Amino acid sequence: MKLRRILGRFLLSVVILSALLSLWGFFLIRRSFPQTEGEIRLPGLDSEVVIYRDSHGIPHIYASTLHDLFYAQGYVHAQDRFWQMDVWRHIGAGRLAEMFGKSQVETDAFLRTMGWARLAEQELRESSPEAIAILTAYAEGVNAYLTNHHGAALSFEYVLLRLLNPRYAPEPWKPVHTLTWAKAMAWDLRGNIEAEIERALLLKTFSPEQIADLYPPYPSDHPVIVEQFSPLPMTFRPIPTQAETFSSGEPALRRVARNLAQLEALLGPSGRGIGSNAWVIAGTLTTTGKPILANDPHLGIQIPSIWYQMSLHCQPKSERCPYEVTGFSFAGAPGIIIGHNDRIAWGFTNVGPDVMDLYIERVNPENPNQYEVNGQWVDFETRTEVIQVSGDEPITITVRSTRHGPVISEVYGLEEFGEQTGLAVPEAFVISLRWTALQPQHIFEAIWGFNKAKNWQEFRAATRAFTVPAQNLVYADVDGNIGYQMPGQIPIRKNGDGRLPVPGWTDEYEWIGYIAFEDLPFVFNPQSGYIVTANNQSTPRDYPYLVTADWDYGFRAARIVEMIENAPGPIDLSYIQRMQLDSTSLNARTLLPILMSLPMEGRLEEARTYFLANWDGREEANSQSALFFERFWWNLLIETFYDEPFPEDYFPSGGDRFYEVIRRLVEQPNSPWWDNRLTPDTVETRDDIFLRAFAITVEKGEEKYGKRFEKWPTWGEVHSATFRHRTFGQLGIRPIEALFNRGPFPTGGGESIVNATGWKVGVSFEVDWLPSMRMIVDLSDFDRSLTVHTTGQSGHAFHPHYVDLAPLWASGQYYSMAWSPEVVAAQATSVLRLVPER
Repeated sequence: MKLRRILGRFLLSVVILSALLSLWGFFLIRRSFPQTEGEIRLPGLDSEVVIYRDSHGIPHIYASTLHDLFYAQGYVHAQDRFWQMDVWRHIGAGRLAEMFGKSQVETDAFLRTMGWARLAEQELRESSPEAIAILTAYAEGVNAYLTNHHGAALSFEYVLLRLLNPRYAPEPWKPVHTLTWAKAMAWDLRGNIEAEIERALLLKTFSPEQIADLYPPYPSDHPVIVEQFSPLPMTFRPIPTQAETFSSGEPALRRVARNLAQLEALLGPSGRGIGSNAWVIAGTLTTTGKPILANDPHLGIQIPSIWYQMSLHCQPKSERCPYEVTGFSFAGAPGIIIGHNDRIAWGFTNVGPDVMDLYIERVNPENPNQYEVNGQWVDFETRTEVIQVSGDEPITITVRSTRHGPVISEVYGLEEFGEQTGLAVPEAFVISLRWTALQPQHIFEAIWGFNKAKNWQEFRAATRAFTVPAQNLVYADVDGNIGYQMPGQIPIRKNGDGRLPVPGWTDEYEWIGYIAFEDLPFVFNPQSGYIVTANNQSTPRDYPYLVTADWDYGFRAARIVEMIENAPGPIDLSYIQRMQLDSTSLNARTLLPILMSLPMEGRLEEARTYFLANWDGREEANSQSALFFERFWWNLLIETFYDEPFPEDYFPSGGDRFYEVIRRLVEQPNSPWWDNRLTPDTVETRDDIFLRAFAITVEKGEEKYGKRFEKWPTWGEVHSATFRHRTFGQLGIRPIEALFNRGPFPTGGGESIVNATGWKVGVSFEVDWLPSMRMIVDLSDFDRSLTVHTTGQSGHAFHPHYVDLAPLWASGQYYSMAWSPEVVAAQATSVLRLVPER
């Protein structure tokens, strides 16, 4: 966030730190620690609710009515995570300036332009009676906690916020706040808008053939999720291709990058590599004869964790109170997002469909309030938004929309789009965004459907509502069935393939419908005995509809399939743990044979022998070889591409796409991409660039770490995870950051590795996204299921459960997911009773 603009007000940080070092400061921090034992009397409850917490602070809620169950969930979320909830609802509504002041006006203007809060209000009006009952009960529980907790008693962050914004007080929670949160999550998993802008930039200086090299097709030797699919007779529509070639313009789009960075500070990194692993294995391949389901979603690194683990139990479970479910929730949202109930288990990975298109709209040069539609000038739709600003006057903005959606040119940093790209644009134009999430959706009805489902038919019926963001949904049940469904609202385009912005003044690039649910890929009990999803291509290779041109390139999926098919025997939980923690680099498999075949001598040969001769390609935290290899990869990308005419602020950052780019290029040793354009008298080949990158790796390593190779650090010492607070953990003021941030924790894994810990070439080896939790569900005995998430249950700094799980996560350890009442009671370290106030 841009809180650095108001750092002047934080000169008091020294005073704050001194206070914290006093007994008063310690007491102030502890005031927010919630009560977890004894009895609390609350208004609005139907009857007593019992909440068991275990040694990790994981709550198990037992209630006799649906109302009380979700009331208690709201209360517990507010106990542990209300600051996180408060910030998220302000993001979703575009109201950050109300909390943090003028520095957030630009972000609010973008979020208001998107109109998430207005959509959430519409969704609430259209929700089913059961949905409204759940959302209302949840809000009542949150507000019951807010009634008696304020300032430091609510969360220590409010003490610091008071220095910036003395008048701020959290408003009561409303059902609509949950729905605005869902919009923010949809943006976090939004699709390919950055790739669309990026390709437009590259058109200025690269040919279509070169761009095709930089964006290769999905590999034919990597797995797709559904190999064959023909549930109903289908009208086969050929996948359209881009109908026009554009030229003209200049490079840059600097402000786009700045705006994306600003949103990433709030929501976490997005784009390529951010995804998940999920797979399910049938009982025919396991030691128990029942399925095992595994899931590890990959999201931006943060503290507290995005996940809050808990169980919800109706006692007794009945038609009126049908929930008995455990797993991972989002603070601010009722229900369990990923987990299992007493019959089924499910997990997610992101599909990444192309559900966002940028339209170049021709504006009337004589009347800027009009834009063209099929030769006619029509008026923009307009609305006024008032942004309240802490410590300043309100700011009024006017939002314009076309038939496609909101005009984002001004608020998304696209004012100079025509000069920056290789697209032909009108003299007067704006850019609008069409996105499926800007239509009413009801995703939580899908979540609650999963929570209640008793079989495949009920689960699949619930997936119909899981439209945005579309997810690969894996399934298993206690009867031994496994399945997969790709839901989502996927547009069918009249022309174009979504790779580039398109003209909006005609109907040539309109969406003409959506892929019918019955035509979306699914599979049930495949003959292979397993289903693997890792953001790889979901659809069969002959699928008649376009879902996206920007799949993950399937390196993780290929490795997961390899491990399943080469398992030493029937698969058990320990083998699944090893799979989730697998650090094998398929990129190393591609490049090592070339490196080992090149002629070297002297220090280069010594380095090759020491680091690579006996390396198995695993990027374990304690491996020196892994660090050496990744430093070589960094230098290889620089030496291959630094001479190319990329737009300013753009450079290949590694990851799955460039794994595939280089994998293809190494098969062409004399490709022009290897030749350095800055040395016109020499034509470099693949081997020349490999040797140069290797030599630089040795030279720079010796400068940084010394001549003695055994003294060089391990991968985990450099590739570490530091969990940073999203608001107060990135200010640049160390005393404040030290209150909230935790780490570094050495980690293994890396980009496009099953143990997916992301980093960026040209930026840092530090982890920027990661497996946000790991879950393994044993359908033969739910009490044997295993899990871990990244930081801890509590959002309160210095609470015992603030970061107690991070060492387990970083070292690859798990703990059991208690399920049965006997095990829950036996593992409980505290019991809290919520009693109706009389």
